[in-house]
Amino acid sequence: MTIRILLADDDPLVRIGLRAILDGEPDLVVVGEAADGADAVTQVRSLTPDVVLMDVRMPGVDGIRATELIVRRAPDGPRVLVVTTFENDSFVYDALRVGASGFLLKRARPEELIRAVRVIAAGDVLLFPASLRALAARHSPGARHSQADRAEPTARWVRLLSGREAEVLRLMAAGLTNAEIAQRLVIGVETVKTHVASVLAKVQARDRTQAVIAAYESGFVNPRSVS
Repeated sequence: MTIRILLADDDPLVRIGLRAILDGEPDLVVVGEAADGADAVTQVRSLTPDVVLMDVRMPGVDGIRATELIVRRAPDGPRVLVVTTFENDSFVYDALRVGASGFLLKRARPEELIRAVRVIAAGDVLLFPASLRALAARHSPGARHSQADRAEPTARWVRLLSGREAEVLRLMAAGLTNAEIAQRLVIGVETVKTHVASVLAKVQARDRTQAVIAAYESGFVNPRSVS
């Protein structure tokens, strides 16, 4: 299967570099380029890419707003991979909050970029647990509350989780894979997958990243204490 990619970055040299890397792979093709967020939203509708590589800092409509519009208009549409210069940038966290599936640093090696696109396109999640926790610790409302405040998270979905699902979500937030969660809880991997699917449905999360972000935002998980 060929993975269709849209590049959204206001720097033409960055777009040229990304295109050269991605078009060199037999299963990847860059179908369009956008110099700002508004153009990216328009091209998503006309080109129907599988993955959008999104810079967050762009003039006019920035990457955060563009990501929000893309995800809102097409919940089952393209996955958004944020490509950023600064890994602790609040813009990155905001993009993840509105629906981006992951992020990658612009200084990443070509093979890391290629792998990231394939992972995102497959519906898997590109999580860097330590980096995501650092972002959440800096920017999520949940991390700024005291332990007493976080004792009863207010998000409605929290009350819908079974005890086991709550355990699974906490381990997801810690960055564990399904296999690692299965080992930690002494259950089968398929059972973990069932629990993860149920968590996503109850949290109303598009993917694993969004479920973890929701856990941080609600105060259900404190990113400062995850290990």
